[in-house]
Amino acid sequence: MSVTEPRVAATAATAVTAVIPDDDLAVRWPDVARVPAGGVQAVVARALFRRAVAGLPLRVELGSEVMGSGGPDDPIMRIIRPDHFFARVGRYGLIGVGESYQAGDWEADALVELLTVFATRMTRLVPPALQKLRRFALLRQPQTDENTPDGARTNISRHYDLSNDLFATFLDPTLTYSAALFGDEVGNTWDDLEAAQLRKIERLLDECRVGEGSRVLEIGTGWGQLAIQAAARGATVHSITLSEEQLSLARQRVAEAGHDDKVTIELCDYRAVAGQYDAIVSVEMIEAVGEAYWPTYFATIDRCLAPGGSVGIQAITMPHDRLVVSRRTWTWIQKYVFPGGLLPSVEAFRQAVGETSLRVISDLSFGPAYAETLRLWRQRFTAASGDLDALGFDAVFRRMWTFYLAYSEAGFRSRYLDVHQFVLRRPVRLQSSGTETQ
Repeated sequence: MSVTEPRVAATAATAVTAVIPDDDLAVRWPDVARVPAGGVQAVVARALFRRAVAGLPLRVELGSEVMGSGGPDDPIMRIIRPDHFFARVGRYGLIGVGESYQAGDWEADALVELLTVFATRMTRLVPPALQKLRRFALLRQPQTDENTPDGARTNISRHYDLSNDLFATFLDPTLTYSAALFGDEVGNTWDDLEAAQLRKIERLLDECRVGEGSRVLEIGTGWGQLAIQAAARGATVHSITLSEEQLSLARQRVAEAGHDDKVTIELCDYRAVAGQYDAIVSVEMIEAVGEAYWPTYFATIDRCLAPGGSVGIQAITMPHDRLVVSRRTWTWIQKYVFPGGLLPSVEAFRQAVGETSLRVISDLSFGPAYAETLRLWRQRFTAASGDLDALGFDAVFRRMWTFYLAYSEAGFRSRYLDVHQFVLRRPVRLQSSGTETQ
């Protein structure tokens, strides 16, 4: 399918049309249209919410009532339909917060700033005694989202096969959908983004010592930019993806760059890869692997890395204590944006690597750069509202993705989330002769 022929994934979370009449909302977006009964859960949610925002630098407006300790310059949250909002939050927790935003139950002029306040105090919003009960109160991830070979293919398709044109509305010309590496932490413009994306890829290739004659395995093709830059260095690249949309366009972009003789891209699960490679690179793909399969992911990399080779993995991370308490919770992001996804912590990443012959030899953290990347994406996405509507993505979808981009940006601005470039190699040992060996 070409870039100009969008396809919308036919799932409960993403099946949309250009305009959704009110009477079709329940069909197109059932969980957004459906408001659960209020009752005790809503009353408890209202009380907990009031307690949580009492000392926060923000204002929450419910008609004439104002919560929070913020002043006139702090972010404002306007709860338009309080009964709906607290019913959703009481029944579904943070999933209810996101669905309430999709439904228009609440608004914020400065959405990122508001969500950053909440993200900064994430661990203190719920009383400690109640946090111990979260596993009984919150929804569990559905088994259908498990990242088995078939499940992973479905999960990837539900996000990346929405439409190449959708992603083209807000990505830079490299079509790179991961954190850019800026020179400055703040104040970057759209004109800076392409160079920052190229810089990120070049650094990873440098760290993996990719050059003339290198055999490179890329796990997670994206739209082909890393493969193009590796081939330009004289490497031969085997790139794998589970997205048919990305496969088609990545092959087209590689051919247009004149590197189709050096780059092979195929639809393939990482578990099925064979061969030996001098460098293995994987940019923001581990987030889609799932905790149960992290050992398999790293064992595959270990098996395919040639002696003396290097591995470069770019990964989004969350705090380890939050991973421990939320690893089995079903989140709004998992339900609507990245089914089956889970962010590792740095500790979990290193532990999984430690079960192989590989070791982390360097780690670059650049979370603030991701906040800048997301800000630029979000601004472009917002400005492309008309184009998105013409592509078949309705107002509910656009509110969903606006919330997703803002929610993610807030995570990095608050330092709750981080992004790393990890480089892995096998330890070098000294032989009795005094020469080094792998």
